Amino acid sequence: MFLVSLVGPPNSGKTTLFNLLSGQKVKTVNYPGATIEYYHSKIDKKFGFDVELIDTPGIISLIPASIDEIITIDGIYSHPEYGTPDLIITTVDASQLSRHLVLVNDLIEANFNVVVAITMNDILARKNFEIDFSKLSNELSIPVIKIDTLKENGIDNLVKIIKDYSEKNKNQKEIKRINEDTLALVEKYNKISEIEKKVMISKNSGIINLLNDFKNLHKPDDISLKIDAILLSKTWGLLFFFFAMSVTFASVFWVAAPIMDLIDYGFAYISEWITTLFGINWLTQLLANGLVAGFGSVAVFVPQILILFLILGLLEDSGYLARGAMLVDKPLSKLGLNGRSFAPMVSGFACAVPAIMAARTIPNRRERLLTIFILPLLSCSARIPVYLLLIGFLVPTTGSLTAGIILASIYLLSIVSSLVAAGIINKFKNSIIPNQDHSSFILELPTYKKPKFNNVFFNAFTSTKSYIIGAGPIILIFSIVLWALTFFPAGIDNSISNENGNFEQQLIENSYASNIGKFLEPAVSPLGVDWRVGVAIITSFAAREVFVSSMALMFQVNISDEDSIQKSLLKNMQKAKKSDGTKVFTTSSIIGLIVFFIIAMQCVSTLAITKKETGSWRMPILQFVIYTISAYILAVSSVNLIKFLGIA
Repeated sequence: MFLVSLVGPPNSGKTTLFNLLSGQKVKTVNYPGATIEYYHSKIDKKFGFDVELIDTPGIISLIPASIDEIITIDGIYSHPEYGTPDLIITTVDASQLSRHLVLVNDLIEANFNVVVAITMNDILARKNFEIDFSKLSNELSIPVIKIDTLKENGIDNLVKIIKDYSEKNKNQKEIKRINEDTLALVEKYNKISEIEKKVMISKNSGIINLLNDFKNLHKPDDISLKIDAILLSKTWGLLFFFFAMSVTFASVFWVAAPIMDLIDYGFAYISEWITTLFGINWLTQLLANGLVAGFGSVAVFVPQILILFLILGLLEDSGYLARGAMLVDKPLSKLGLNGRSFAPMVSGFACAVPAIMAARTIPNRRERLLTIFILPLLSCSARIPVYLLLIGFLVPTTGSLTAGIILASIYLLSIVSSLVAAGIINKFKNSIIPNQDHSSFILELPTYKKPKFNNVFFNAFTSTKSYIIGAGPIILIFSIVLWALTFFPAGIDNSISNENGNFEQQLIENSYASNIGKFLEPAVSPLGVDWRVGVAIITSFAAREVFVSSMALMFQVNISDEDSIQKSLLKNMQKAKKSDGTKVFTTSSIIGLIVFFIIAMQCVSTLAITKKETGSWRMPILQFVIYTISAYILAVSSVNLIKFLGIA
C-alpha cells in the first residue's frame, strides 16, 4: 500500500495534522527492537481512498544527534516494517521558517517525494508577516500547502495532493543518505536564508529587504517574552514551577483516588460475587483472587495514568513544560539527570507506573534510563497504608503531630535516597547504564498558546491504552503466580474449612508462600520479626498495600470495618509473640520495616512498566536486586543501631 510519512520538528503541528488525516483512528507502535513510539493509521475513510500513514517522532534534520534520533531517522529512510515512504509530508512552523526548512532541504537532497505543510500561520501574522506560498513552492520545486489545523483549512488541498501521488506509481527514486559536512552545512543555511528573503512578505514594507524587518521576524513572540519575564525568573519562576508541579501531584493523587477506590470496590465486589455464587474451591479462588484481582491491579492505575498525561499534555501544549524543564536542569544535571526528569519525579510520589511512562519526554536515552531507575525510590501512594500502620504502632493516636513529623521525614528520606542513588550511579556511568549518546539540554521554547484539548485527550488516551496493552499481561501473569503461591497446596486440602470464618488465614498459613516464609525466617529474624511478617512481605511484592491486608490475615483480624481492622490489627501486633516468647513488634523492628519499605522494590506493576519502557528485563532485574538488597542491609543496620542505643 502507498506509504505516507509525516515528518517535522518538535512543536510544528505534525501530530495534530496526523490526527486530522487519520480521523484519530490511531495505533501506537514501537519501532522493532526499540522503545521509541510512533503512530500508525490508514487515512480517514471519508477522503475516499486508501493509504498508510505514519507519524514519526520529531526531528530537526536528517543528521542524528542521539541513539533515539538514529532509530527515528533510519525509520524514515526505510521503515523496518513498511519500507521506504512513497511520500513525505513535512510540517513547517511559519514563524520558524528558516530553521524548519533545514529538514525540508535534507529530505529533498535525500531524493524523497516531499510536500510541505506550513502551520502556525497565525503566529507569523501577529508579527505582521506572511509567506508567498506560490513563490516558496517554486523555490523548493515541491508542493507547499498552507494549513490551519484549528479550523481545518487547507486539509482538502493536502488530501488532493496525497491522492494524486498515490494514483501514480510507488516511489522508484534512489534514496540517498545525508552526510554531516561543515562546508555543506554553511551552504545549506545560506541557501535557506536567501529563500526566506524571497518568500517572506512584510505587511508594513512589502518584500522584506530591511534589517529591521529581519529583526522583527526573528524576534520571539512579544506575549511569550512578557510571560517569560515572570515564569523564567529565578524567584517567581521557581515558585510558580513548584506550584504547578504540586498541583500536578495533588491532582494525580487526590483526583484519581475516588475513581481508584471505585475501581477497587468494583473488582472486590466481582471477586466476592464469584466466591458467593460458586462456593470456595480452587477454580473460584483462581477466578476471584487470581484473574479478577490481577485485572483489578492493572485497572486501578488507569485513572492516575490518564490524569497525569492529561495534565502533562496541557502543560506541554501550552508551551510551559519546556520552561519548567529549563528551570531545574542545572541542579539535576549535577546528578546526571535532566531538566525534564523533574516532572516524572514529582509524579512518582503518586505512583511510579505513570511516572516511568512520563519519562518518555526525556530525549537523552541515558538520562531517561537513570530517571526510570531512581523513580521507585520515591514514596508512592501505595506505601501510605503501610506507613500509617507502622507509624500507628510507634505513636499513640494522641500524638498526631509526632506522627505527621515522622511521615514527613519518611518522604524526605525517600527524596534523599533517590538523589543519592542518582549521584552514585552517575559516578559509575557505563557499568549500570551505558552512556551511548552525548548529554545535552538544548530545548526549543515554543510560543505560549491555548492547548488543543481534543489532541491532549487523544494523546493521553493512547498513552493509557499503551500501558494496558503493554504492561497489563505481565502484571496479570505475576498476580496469578503470587495467587498460586498463597493458595496451593492448602487450597485443595479438605481439612481446611471456613467454619470459624478463618479460611483465608488457614490457607496462607499452609501455603507455599508460608513455607517460603518459614524457610526465609532466618533472613527476616535480623529485622526483629518472625515468619508471619516474612509472608506479608512476600505477598507485598504484588503491591505494597497488600502488606496491611496480609498482616490482618496472619495476625487473625476478621473485622469488616476498615478503621476497626487497623485498631484490631495494632492491638494484635502489640500482643504478638515469637516462638521463644519475645515480642514480634518493637520500636526497632517497626523502624526497620519502615526503612525496608522506603527502599525495597516491591511492585510488580513497576517492574512490568520498566520492562516495557526500557525494552528489556535488564533494568527491572537490576532495580529489584539492588534496591531489595540495599533495603535489607539498611533495615537490619537500623534495627541494630536502635538496639545499640538502648531502645527496644
